[in-house]
Amino acid sequence: VVGIVVIVIILLLFIISLIMLFSVAARYKYLIHKATGKPEDGPAFLRFAAQQYAAAYERFGEDVNTPAIIADCFGTKLGGLLFCERFLNNAVSLYVTLGLFGTFAGLALSVTSLSNLIGYSSATEWLSVLDNVGSGLMSALSGMGVAFYTSLVGVACSIVLTILKTMVNPEGLRGKLENRMELWLDHTVALNLRTNAPKKDSELVRRMIDALKETGKEAEESLNGAIQAMEHTSESCTRQLAMFDSSVAKFNDGIHDFSEVDYNLRGTVERMDVCIRDLSTTLKELNAKLGGKTK
Repeated sequence: VVGIVVIVIILLLFIISLIMLFSVAARYKYLIHKATGKPEDGPAFLRFAAQQYAAAYERFGEDVNTPAIIADCFGTKLGGLLFCERFLNNAVSLYVTLGLFGTFAGLALSVTSLSNLIGYSSATEWLSVLDNVGSGLMSALSGMGVAFYTSLVGVACSIVLTILKTMVNPEGLRGKLENRMELWLDHTVALNLRTNAPKKDSELVRRMIDALKETGKEAEESLNGAIQAMEHTSESCTRQLAMFDSSVAKFNDGIHDFSEVDYNLRGTVERMDVCIRDLSTTLKELNAKLGGKTK
């Protein structure tokens, strides 16, 4: 039973490997056939690769790393095909390993069966049970035969898959697709793209000069803005100073008027003092004439 199960598993994996092999080959051949003309007319994978290439070409120009872009597109969009290739590369050894597993499992069961069969017979009953031992031995050997069939099936599937892989050669088709895409991107797609990257050193220097000029213009505009802001601030300060001078002048005029009032008041007080003194003198003379005494 173990041998039959292992054989079924090997056959199922072999069928899956065949489907993967022909599917990968057909997909690569289709992409190779479509890697011509405009990207808009191609499948989604080629359109994606063209978009990635266009973005890099616009930035780096002719120095773009086309193989790296193609490898990144393969890993992003064709991860399933790459997985199928890895599975096919390991399937050959996987079949042999499964066949050996079935063989060893069958041998283990057969040896166990023989051990149990011989253990049931004692030395005195050996001649009488030879027929039973013979029938049990035939049954165990048939089990061994089924176990060895697993290795036979595994090796056969491995040989067939190796031959088919050699004939179909999915790795070679992938390499051909990569080369075709590189030529297509560099010689067809690049012709319709615009690049910002310089092609010569003189152009690079010219772009550096233009960048410096633009930077100078921006610095000049910033400086003019700062000067205008300073002029506006200066005008505001001038107006504030004029208002302050006006306030100080008004304050000085008020102080002048107050000085005149103080001067006039002081003259009036002095005149009143003189008058009071004259009045006091007159009263004293009058009192003296009247014969009175005053302090």
